[in-house]
Amino acid sequence: MARPLALTSGEPAGIGPDITLAAWLRRQELDLPPFYLLGDRAAFAARAKALGLTVELADVSAEEAEAAFPRALPIVATGKPATARPGVPDATSAGAAMASIRQAVADVTSGKAAAVVTNPIAKNVLYRAGFLHPGHTEFLAELAGAGGPAPQPVMMLWSPTLAVVPVTIHVSVRDALAQLSTDLIVSTARIVVSDMKARFGLAAPRLAISGLNPHAGEDGTLGVEDVEIVAPAVEILRRDGIAARGPLPADTLFHAAARKTYDCAICMYHDQALIPIKTVAFEDAVNVTLGLPFIRTSPDHGTAFDIAGTGKANPSSLIAALRLAARMAAAAPAKNE
Repeated sequence: MARPLALTSGEPAGIGPDITLAAWLRRQELDLPPFYLLGDRAAFAARAKALGLTVELADVSAEEAEAAFPRALPIVATGKPATARPGVPDATSAGAAMASIRQAVADVTSGKAAAVVTNPIAKNVLYRAGFLHPGHTEFLAELAGAGGPAPQPVMMLWSPTLAVVPVTIHVSVRDALAQLSTDLIVSTARIVVSDMKARFGLAAPRLAISGLNPHAGEDGTLGVEDVEIVAPAVEILRRDGIAARGPLPADTLFHAAARKTYDCAICMYHDQALIPIKTVAFEDAVNVTLGLPFIRTSPDHGTAFDIAGTGKANPSSLIAALRLAARMAAAAPAKNE
């Protein structure tokens, strides 16, 4: 029997419970892969009631989740209650969210789950509770390190029409410029190529490397970073046998004809990558963390406190995240044993 996916509860006051319930209710219609939720049953029962949904909930162990999935939403308790009301995070939010993530990683690394799928978290809520990481990506890398050196996490936003990776992630533009280096671009691109081969089934991934500055620096007249940092990285990658092109002007990199020429765009900073994919694939884009010893996907949106508990949340991105996690797990079973 295949292992199920471990789905975290995310921010209890956000739309994570809404989209989880909505996705499970469509499990047969969409032929979704089996998953179980790590969280507080009482909180999800209360949200289902608030939404007017009839959802059977089952307290199970991870090993029992697969069998329970067709008849009930399997819930594996984390021991952390969540009392937050929709749109109003309270003191339980941070503890419940972090416990769910920790348990999901423990389950996938012990072989109980095939992959981790994370519901959205509210970083400002976690920061007030002492959370020390810029986001999910960095926290997962620490958990993957298990006390040793943490792997380099790479954040990919994937959709059927576009895949992008920012080299620098959750930092200010000023800090992104300070962090950017030839070595960081090269190591990021190598991880992308490795995981696209192993987990996406691409024999020779094609990379488009964006420039940092307007027009990719115009040969140094609009900034020297593209000549001194980005271009050397592209040359190293090409010497490695990787199909990499760049630095390419970011303003012409994402139209339909350009997207057909590469499998992934490597961008220099967060918004350079996320603005285009959220423009062309807002509802079906998936956040994927590469470079980890396990598979992790997530919806490509936030907690949406303003619509939590209203029934307006769209589960499309979570559904896409569940499907992609199952696809990646099937493509690379050896990495999950």
